[in-house]
Amino acid sequence: MNELSFTVPLWVWAAVTLVIAVMLAVDLIAHRDNHVIGFKEAAVWSGIWIAIGLAFGLVLLVWQGGEVSSTYYAGYLIEKALSIDNVFVFALVFSFFAVPDAYQHKVLFWGVLGALAARLVFIFVGAELLQLFFWTAYLFGAFLIWTGYRMAVSKDEEVHPDRNPVVRLVRKVVPTDARFHGDRFFTRINGRRVATLLFVALVAVEATDLIFAVDSVAAILAITTNTFIVWTANAFAVLGLRSLYFCLAGLLRRFAYLHYGLAVLLAFAGVKLILSETPVGKLPIPLTLGVITVTITVSIVWSLIATRGQNTGTAPDTAKAGAPSSASAPPQQPAARHRGDEDVP
Repeated sequence: MNELSFTVPLWVWAAVTLVIAVMLAVDLIAHRDNHVIGFKEAAVWSGIWIAIGLAFGLVLLVWQGGEVSSTYYAGYLIEKALSIDNVFVFALVFSFFAVPDAYQHKVLFWGVLGALAARLVFIFVGAELLQLFFWTAYLFGAFLIWTGYRMAVSKDEEVHPDRNPVVRLVRKVVPTDARFHGDRFFTRINGRRVATLLFVALVAVEATDLIFAVDSVAAILAITTNTFIVWTANAFAVLGLRSLYFCLAGLLRRFAYLHYGLAVLLAFAGVKLILSETPVGKLPIPLTLGVITVTITVSIVWSLIATRGQNTGTAPDTAKAGAPSSASAPPQQPAARHRGDEDVP
């Protein structure tokens, strides 16, 4: 596999990691109170995170040139597009567990931290496998093509967050109270430390994101195995995931055909990865950028035209997706204390 090769000093890795940590801290401080995040606030923050992600591509352009910068943008775009599908699942989880709007941002913040950690592990493991064993490109490629096919034909399959094996394991291992206790993940009832329903929702978000992490990392590794580019493209795309959710939550019904576009992108990434280990070699980055841009644009425009005039809500059509609507979800419990309860951080 022919690959971009440039030296990234340790201090650059440290500086980028520090910048990401600072941005996470800013995001936490900006939303430290439990208020409902409206569209305007979410749109402003989404614009800020997208601007930062695009600006980093310009830094790479000045530092390493156009090929590296273009490769980063291709990876960033495909990761940003795939993150929209994350938003659908987050909405389903929040609807299923009836998570109050004011507490959703806290779940998403810790969800983003978990997403970054998972992707960092998958990036280095996946890149190393592709470098050491050429045949893993065929496996990853076939996996992406199969994932794209499943995404295209299985959009209406039922989704039950409570049936996730990780969620079920947590409920068996960790004593859990099926109520919300403010924004607490854990509380004490009659002196016993138990997990709250908010923690179960967080586990559901983290567990479902693991699947997306595998898909998205495999997709960007089809573009490049340079770990610095893969990591930064993933990190800057995921950083704005929380704001993106609140920005798009009321518009998700309008993206009726977006999953077809994402399916095409995954299949294209799979074909690209397989071709990289054939005499055809890696497809040109300008072609990759063009395919990504056109596919995303067509699927979004197609969706908006097809759903023109439909009312938007605060969550996707969970009935269509097979998950229970908020009306059938567990009732929201008041955040007030109960006798014998003691909230803990």
